[in-house]
Amino acid sequence: MGEFDLIARHFTRPARRAALGVGDDCALLAPAPGMQLAISSDMLVEGRHFFAGTDPEALGHKALAVNLSDLAACGARPLAFTLALALPQADDAWLAAFARGLLTLADAHGCELIGGDTTAGPLNICITVFGEVPPGDALRRSGARPGDDLWVSGSPGQARLALGALRGEWALADAALAALRPRLERTTPRVALGLALRGIASSAIDISDGLLGDLRHVLDRSRAGATVYAEDATLLIASNAHTQSAGGNFYTDLFATISHKTLQQCVLAGGDDYELLFTAAPAQRAAIEAAGQHADTRVTRIGQITSAPGLRVVDAQGAALAERFASFDHFA
Repeated sequence: MGEFDLIARHFTRPARRAALGVGDDCALLAPAPGMQLAISSDMLVEGRHFFAGTDPEALGHKALAVNLSDLAACGARPLAFTLALALPQADDAWLAAFARGLLTLADAHGCELIGGDTTAGPLNICITVFGEVPPGDALRRSGARPGDDLWVSGSPGQARLALGALRGEWALADAALAALRPRLERTTPRVALGLALRGIASSAIDISDGLLGDLRHVLDRSRAGATVYAEDATLLIASNAHTQSAGGNFYTDLFATISHKTLQQCVLAGGDDYELLFTAAPAQRAAIEAAGQHADTRVTRIGQITSAPGLRVVDAQGAALAERFASFDHFA
């Protein structure tokens, strides 16, 4: 199967927004009148971002999901994406499963594949995604203000907990790992929440490298500090209604087998969650709760933005934690 046969068989679909389809070297894409384009790229490399032998359908899903998460953090509606794919070999069964995971998620968000590139080489997936947002409505990292509440969506830390179990760093019961593994391999991009937060949140970022590490980007751009309530954040790792282990309560089972310190590290520094971390004025609390309900996504206050620079992580008594929470760094 040659390069163009591969594209025709697995990735060519009827054009909707792309005037030329996927057959030209350039795509023509126009946002709706009066809209700005939001653009983001992410690369996934085998052995660095995912295990060799990862289920290709899950991999196709995640490759697009991490890009859609960037649009969610901007408050942008997905439009289209390109796919650059390096393959060790043209394996038809692998490609069929990969395309199924990729395009099922794309269809769920109305996001059209409009072009890209394929080549032979070590497995590497690079997606560039395009979205649209009204001018002035984009969520940015630079808008946090002293006194704002700090919020997070979902249950951060679960992806890192699953990763640690797969690496052999700690043991999880089979039922617990089965409940957590989709948080690592089938990320849920919070697109609906991002759209609902437009005009409400003062800043936003998605959690890819770790909650505290990504929060520092917001603080740097906003020239502000923050206090994070570690206990409130840590409780979220085991509070998702979908993570019930067979024969027991997931919360109880998890805390009986994994140390509290490990759970804190997973939540505050783990990464790969692709949840939204965002700020908003206290007057917006009811609106934030309503946005979460509208998007069918849990939202929880875990801290506050401060005028004093720096990031403080405190326990339930307000005492600063001594632990170091180092987020992921590709070149560390």
